Amino acid sequence: MNHFINYLKDTFTELSHVSWPTQRQSIVYTVLVIVVSILVSLYVGLFDFVFQRGLDWFVK
Repeated sequence: MNHFINYLKDTFTELSHVSWPTQRQSIVYTVLVIVVSILVSLYVGLFDFVFQRGLDWFVK
């Protein structure tokens, strides 16, 4: 049990050294992740559509 208490104390000590982002940075990073995720999904979807059409044309 003593090891666990020491672990928690060390964890809270380390968390006090973390450089946390500001609210504005968090919002900007969140929007950036959403935009990049949408762009990547459109990119992959486009390739899927093109390859599907190409495979359909090749099979028929």
